[in-house]
Amino acid sequence: MERLVILGGGESGVGTALLGKNTGFEVFVSDKGTIKEKYKQVLIHNDIKWEESSHTESKILNADLIMKSPGIPDKAPLVKQIRAMGIPVVSEIEFASNFTDATIIGITGSNGKTTTATLTHHILKQELNVGLAGNIGDSFAKQILEKDYENYVLEISSFQLDDIMDFKPHIAVITNITTDHLDRYDYKFENYIDSKFRITQNQTKKDYLIYDADDEVINEWLKNNSIQSTLLPFSLTKIIENGAYLENNNIKITIDNNQIIMPTTNLALEGKHNIKNAMAASTVAHLLNIRKQTIRESLENFQGVEHRLEHVLKINKVQYINDSKATNVNATYYALESMETPTVWIVGGQDKGNNYEELFSFVNEKVKAIICLGVDNEKLLNTFGNIVDIIVETQFMSEAVKIAYKIAEAGDTVLLSPACASFDLFENYEDRGRQFKAAVRNL
Repeated sequence: MERLVILGGGESGVGTALLGKNTGFEVFVSDKGTIKEKYKQVLIHNDIKWEESSHTESKILNADLIMKSPGIPDKAPLVKQIRAMGIPVVSEIEFASNFTDATIIGITGSNGKTTTATLTHHILKQELNVGLAGNIGDSFAKQILEKDYENYVLEISSFQLDDIMDFKPHIAVITNITTDHLDRYDYKFENYIDSKFRITQNQTKKDYLIYDADDEVINEWLKNNSIQSTLLPFSLTKIIENGAYLENNNIKITIDNNQIIMPTTNLALEGKHNIKNAMAASTVAHLLNIRKQTIRESLENFQGVEHRLEHVLKINKVQYINDSKATNVNATYYALESMETPTVWIVGGQDKGNNYEELFSFVNEKVKAIICLGVDNEKLLNTFGNIVDIIVETQFMSEAVKIAYKIAEAGDTVLLSPACASFDLFENYEDRGRQFKAAVRNL
């Protein structure tokens, strides 16, 4: 019996453990931290061996196969040891994909992947049997075991792509590539770019790559590297023969002379970046022969993603918006770009080496006050201190919202779009977003 060792007892780890046990592996789960109670109960109930708060090498280095959680970096001494011994290391999506014949739509990118994946799933589920997994919801492995859908939309991070061997989505989407997570890639942008493009490495010409043709980083990589996939670009600025483009506020998508035209005026989501997300999702749907009417209606009634430009409440004619999922500068760029009223901006957190310069023009034009919400706000104070009249700092969400309430006037917007990770003051970006919403409702 082959021994499968799983490093990390979170959603993907426990899902893999269940699928592994069910497909004949001897399974062991090891987590350096503590395993959440709900996951412990699943392991106990299914008679799967596990440990927490330590990694026992003797129980790990005897593995035939190791699935590691995407949160564990390759630099970790244990991972180096495992690789030196030649034990194969895979990610959950690699492991799980071996146990399904489903059509896989894999979506990656620095920003927009959650919205694009959720929107794609929203359109496809109207006509197809389709699951949504990867970085969202129940793990891919667990869904294969319990539901076995005929199609899957997977939101995939670069960390998950780092540990694939044979994983091959029939349709791959790269929303964009901007500097992010460089701490995991030796601070080399090219390593991170290569990592994103691994999504195409096993594709053939029968498979498709949908990508943003306005993204110079993507264009440059495609120019210098050859891939097998059939390319379907999308663009807001160029006319695209095969793929999607914008003309007179209409999205036009052409695949093999079969064209679909949709007005952007009724899109449920606002902002230019969401036109791109809609183009990517609609191109997938068009490829899978979803009816034009279904695609149009789905784009008009899609509710959006929590913590992504989420309209919370309007109080005294001031709109409060939760964009806690903006954990890098590029995401905040889109948020500020879509603001149409004077904005009180709540920003800050754990900085991943941010360069805020690309935000200057929006801050100049739209931001009337900045509230810094982080343990260390020095960089923000130095960067924006001379650009806005009001800049204050705090370490409590409730206080940040109260200050914003005092500053904002009728017709303004209060925007939480941190451009940073949340781990200095919050458990994660969801916790940060929920605290913001609770504080707004308490006003």
